[in-house]
Amino acid sequence: MSVSRTNLAGDLLIDLGRQGDGPLHERVKRALRSAIRSGRVEVGTALPPSRQLAGDLGCSRWAVTEAYGQLVAEGYLEARRGSATRVRWSGDRDGGAERPVARRVSEARFDLAPGLPDLRAFPRRRWADAVRAQVTNTAFTELGYPPPGGHPRLRGLLAEYLGRSRGVSTTAQDVTVCLSVTDGVRRVCRALRGQGVTAVGCEEPGWTRLRQVIRAAGLEPVPVRTDDGGLRVDDLAGHTGLRAVLAAPAHQFPLGTVLVPERRAALLDWARRVDGVVLEDDYDAEFRYDRRPVAALQGMDPSRVVLLKSLSKTLSPALGIGWLVAPPRWTDTLHRTDQAAIQPPVLDQLAFAALLESGGYDRHLRACRQRYRDRRDRLVRALAAQLPDAPVSGIAAGLHLILRLPAAVDTAAVVRSAAARSLSVADLAAYHATEDRADHGLVLGYGNLADGMVEQAVGHLRAAIEEGRQSRAGG
Repeated sequence: MSVSRTNLAGDLLIDLGRQGDGPLHERVKRALRSAIRSGRVEVGTALPPSRQLAGDLGCSRWAVTEAYGQLVAEGYLEARRGSATRVRWSGDRDGGAERPVARRVSEARFDLAPGLPDLRAFPRRRWADAVRAQVTNTAFTELGYPPPGGHPRLRGLLAEYLGRSRGVSTTAQDVTVCLSVTDGVRRVCRALRGQGVTAVGCEEPGWTRLRQVIRAAGLEPVPVRTDDGGLRVDDLAGHTGLRAVLAAPAHQFPLGTVLVPERRAALLDWARRVDGVVLEDDYDAEFRYDRRPVAALQGMDPSRVVLLKSLSKTLSPALGIGWLVAPPRWTDTLHRTDQAAIQPPVLDQLAFAALLESGGYDRHLRACRQRYRDRRDRLVRALAAQLPDAPVSGIAAGLHLILRLPAAVDTAAVVRSAAARSLSVADLAAYHATEDRADHGLVLGYGNLADGMVEQAVGHLRAAIEEGRQSRAGG
């Protein structure tokens, strides 16, 4: 018999009904039986000791022991000397509304999907030490609710770090701690909507989730084409009334391009001309291999750019820590329009602040940069050896690359065939918002791919591509 991982001799909420519904021990028995049959109390759950449950229900201990005894006799419970009374019934549940069953999503053995860093490399000990130090040393006055915008210590350290590493011009006051880039975009969109903005330009192709967040905030995502030089800023003139645009100047997703200098200047000129704003997604600017670092656009005009960043690509999305840097005139608006916004836990904010202050975060990034460079090189070599007719692009930075496929290959069929081989890949077409697609290929992430599996993963990918070729020929 499997043992439930929760409610081990803990609290148990049951409804005894009205006093006129029969003897108390019968009401206890019916309530327990109903909870078991509905699945609310799972097989293997240890029930509270009779004395504890009697105290919780405000009844005699005899009523509970009698109910337990009858349910043992009926096969719902199992009682062993020296052990708790546990649920053992495994029959069909009662009809009616089914209790949702949590299902574990099966993970691909070979992870070539974009969007994750190397989760194996998460600095567990360093993070645990940082959290432990905050729990031990933080004054009790710090354990209340943080002020709007996040903990002042983290905001101050982020302002210093971003100025040093990304050329960002800001103060602690204008740094807002949030949960993620998507959370930051949602907050900014609410502020934009309050200022009468109705649409946000989005890179085409681009990150699908951010378009969804913009639409959910009540604004219209407007596709703006990209090419080898990044966002086609001249195309913005064709969208009358557009006053906001979301872009990733340092490393466009998914094409991997950099916004060229003349377009960076033109984008800021456009924002000034229309009295608009640029939402700068700085999602993986730390990881560059074959080119020099590119400073954040925000440093060129802090009054027209909102910079967004999180730990999702550098540490782990499980931490739920991000931040945005807004123009000074926006900060109060962001806090007023989102007073109920959820923040990362204070102790986690302080733990990350400790990593920033000690240099531990910088050391982690340097180690990851070398690890990802080596893995990228290994992946590029394997692709060239096994798939010589499929060129790659967007490899100078980031955690993914583009694999161009021949027109004779059905990319959707490749994705399905790869999944059947426990290989996770992404169709480049999935990141387009329009049907006018000139791109044909796959987006391959290598952040969370184990080093020892690179060649084997590419072997499975080659087989999946061959099936995709046959699928297109058969169609």
